[in-house]
Amino acid sequence: MTIKPADTPVPVPGPVSLPVPVPSPTDHRPDRWSGEVLDLDAYLARIGYDGPREPTLAVLRDLQRAHTTGIPFENVHAVLGRELPLDLPSVEARLVRDRRGGYCFEHVLLFAAAVERLGFHVTGLIGRVSLGAPKVLPATHGLLAVTARDDDRVWLCDVGFGAGPFGPIELADGAHIAYEGWHHRLERRPGAHGIDQWWLYQTAPGPSGPDDTPGRVPTAWIDRHTFTLTAQYPIDYVVGSHFVGTNARSPFVRRLFAQRMTPAAHHSLDGLTLVTTLPDGTKTTEEIAPEALDGTLRTVFGIALTEEELSGIAARRQAADPV
Repeated sequence: MTIKPADTPVPVPGPVSLPVPVPSPTDHRPDRWSGEVLDLDAYLARIGYDGPREPTLAVLRDLQRAHTTGIPFENVHAVLGRELPLDLPSVEARLVRDRRGGYCFEHVLLFAAAVERLGFHVTGLIGRVSLGAPKVLPATHGLLAVTARDDDRVWLCDVGFGAGPFGPIELADGAHIAYEGWHHRLERRPGAHGIDQWWLYQTAPGPSGPDDTPGRVPTAWIDRHTFTLTAQYPIDYVVGSHFVGTNARSPFVRRLFAQRMTPAAHHSLDGLTLVTTLPDGTKTTEEIAPEALDGTLRTVFGIALTEEELSGIAARRQAADPV
């Protein structure tokens, strides 16, 4: 009798256990911009918005218009050499509770927190302000790319420039918007190493551009800034803000800037020079007397400075121009 050996069982492969990927600190998070700690009611009251609180494109448009017309641009802290914390509670205290203005990083961080809180998908970006300049300037302008829940497109929200636009512009080559007579358009250009450059243009406020700086080219459009789609984070804005607010080469530490955007006019104060620009490009320029600065800031820009701040700005101006 021959005994046959038992068949050797063939091993059946089981499920493969793959290592669980460790989340990257740069992954998208719904709390990246600290929206959960924002006093949303106070912020919306500050910008005068009382509409729906849903992450839709229509709401995004209304929020950007309310923000850009409701909170002015100013750089008082930099002129006075003051520290500028960019954590959300500090930004909220200045722009919302104290009803002050701010520069781009403050505006962007506040707006990002609000739209994140409402359920929008938010990505930070950073740009290089150009305004027709013939040289490369530092990347110190905060921007946001935002997606609404009811729209698959990505929208560029430039809320911190001080000069609109009143609403988002689709992040697409050739996109053009005209909000209440103010025109902006986007252009994508091939960049180094395959990284596309995006350019935001605005209609120039006159045939020679915003000022008479040598090298600027007369044009109906002027490039405002250029940027890439590399994601930025709050800490990146802290780095940019440190340069803007402390470096001796930054114009923001040398003299006062303030801006206020309305549908009817854009008001800009550079030191004591007040420029009012209309949507058709017409502009008027007025030199403000030093003793009229406080009233101009209050009535034109909605910025109320303390006596200490006004004295500090005057001292800074005299130091820069002792004659």
